[in-house]
Amino acid sequence: MQDFLSALCLVAVLEGLFLFAAPGGWKRAAEQLHAMPDQRLRAVGGIVVILGLLSLYFVRGL
Repeated sequence: MQDFLSALCLVAVLEGLFLFAAPGGWKRAAEQLHAMPDQRLRAVGGIVVILGLLSLYFVRGL
């Protein structure tokens, strides 16, 4: 459970860094996401989940 909470904290840190470093780019990215159809967003989300799980598998397996 501690690893899971640590991962969530790191996600918050990364999100905050993006907002802090490039707020304009973040707004543009959010506008582009808003314009995408739901089906495409689901596909991109699924790909990101699979890549994240594969990366986690390889990192934790080493």
